[in-house]
Amino acid sequence: MSRDIKKLKKMLDKKGFDAVQCSQWRDSVRLEGRMDDWGQIVRAGRLAAKAGFKGVINDIELKGFTAPPIRQSSLNDAALENDRPDVLIIGGGVVGCAIARELSKYKLDILLLEKESDVAMHASSRNDGMIHPGIASKAGSLSGVLNVRGNHLYTELCQQLGVPFERYGNLILFSSHLFGKVAKPILSYRQKNLGIEGGKISLKRLREIEPNITDEAVGAFEYPSSGVLSPYKLTVALADNAIENGARFSMGTIVKSMRTKAGAITEVVTNRGTLRPRMVINAAGVFSDLIAEMANDRFFSIHPRKGECAILDKKKGPLLTRSMGLIGFSMLTSDTKGGGVMRTIDDNVLVGPDAYEQPLREDFSTHAENMDIILEKHLPLIKGFERADVITYFAGIRASTYEEEFIIEKSEYVNNLIHAAGIQSPGLAAAPAIAESIEEITLKAFFTAYGQKIKKKNNFNPKRRLAPDMAKLSLEEKQKVIKANPDYGIVVCRCEGISKGEIIAAVNSPLPARDVDAIKRRVRPGMGRCQGGFCTPLVMQIISQESGKKLEEINKNGQGSEILKGKL
Repeated sequence: MSRDIKKLKKMLDKKGFDAVQCSQWRDSVRLEGRMDDWGQIVRAGRLAAKAGFKGVINDIELKGFTAPPIRQSSLNDAALENDRPDVLIIGGGVVGCAIARELSKYKLDILLLEKESDVAMHASSRNDGMIHPGIASKAGSLSGVLNVRGNHLYTELCQQLGVPFERYGNLILFSSHLFGKVAKPILSYRQKNLGIEGGKISLKRLREIEPNITDEAVGAFEYPSSGVLSPYKLTVALADNAIENGARFSMGTIVKSMRTKAGAITEVVTNRGTLRPRMVINAAGVFSDLIAEMANDRFFSIHPRKGECAILDKKKGPLLTRSMGLIGFSMLTSDTKGGGVMRTIDDNVLVGPDAYEQPLREDFSTHAENMDIILEKHLPLIKGFERADVITYFAGIRASTYEEEFIIEKSEYVNNLIHAAGIQSPGLAAAPAIAESIEEITLKAFFTAYGQKIKKKNNFNPKRRLAPDMAKLSLEEKQKVIKANPDYGIVVCRCEGISKGEIIAAVNSPLPARDVDAIKRRVRPGMGRCQGGFCTPLVMQIISQESGKKLEEINKNGQGSEILKGKL
């Protein structure tokens, strides 16, 4: 499609967006103006994405809205002053950590910056943990190709990292035979184009594999390569293994600005000093467009898409084995998958997510009206699910571009900048493949910018050192572990069966856990029916004893979530 500003303006005017101004910046289009409805601002951006430009920079202001300050650490020191890493990775989500691990195979000084107190505190811990088969992706899309490749890589990757992973399979249910007939050629084309195993199954087969399925379902499409894991455990494991192979991580470190000279980033200013990296990788999630802007390379905008989920008690886990959703015609054209129900890797049941546009990048609140809709829509899929089974809710923000596509590329204008941006669903499934792609781009970029061929290490170890997982051991194996270390015989979390030894190991892991939720992301105390009602004080005591921090200094989930005020 040709890039024509006048044609785009005419189209926007026709759709009622006559107050929007359009201009071209490099190969992208910039939208400016003021509107009083966020949904309309997003709609204008989506219309502009169809005009054939490289990207959409949506600078339309929302009347009466002032973006809250970005959450950040109060740290302000010179710990990183004049640090000169070969590769600086911005963002400690699953993509940033996967890139760090992939590049730790090479003789490079790698430094990852994360503004939060731990990795996986945004989208990488706020999703359903599903490793999508790729069937929801459009044929020929970059996200679809990387989804299928990433899905394939997970078996070996999880074995190396010691991350539990199961290919339970995925079902797309339909309640109308007409939908089955219409959807079959579309899904079959995607299967063939992307190389996905699966297809339509009979109602008899559906009821054999899921005996508790709703009577409303008259058939399904089954995709056996679909898997499930814990997204935060995976992210932590990637970080741990990267650190074991020499990468450095700096938590509580936010990028404030950048300085460029002669088409290259020369300085990156943070709250912990000014760095001078040779190569910068932008994996900053919902903030990736802001990082690009700092480097004078913003050719895209992120519009935060929020989703909310509910978690059911483990006792309901046996009622289903696969992930599934009852999907209508919108699934074939929509940019979201519609949500559903799935059994998690820890045998809970996840319900949702929904999806809606809103302007906040760090709003993780949940809403009763959203949960009512989610539960009403999805609980009836399995006979036996009830509202009383819900033990907690959570929400996450997806880093969507207006093109609804991943941005995996070296900057066209900044010689030492690489983007891994716009990573929304299926970003978790695609993460290992994204890391592979960034690895290739990084090696080429070093040669182009510096004439340097980066060599591999001889001592890279893909296997992560693991502490005992007591819940997975036999009685005999548990006795051996406890004999060697009695701390593994002291149960701290009764709901999940987590021992003191496991928590101590988490506090002292390669990427140390220093707050209550960081411990939860590693070994799960507080994730059971009581949601930490009994074990939280004990977890805090262990963190204090092992880290030397005062109890009043220990928080729930980063700065601002302190639990204790002082002694009485």
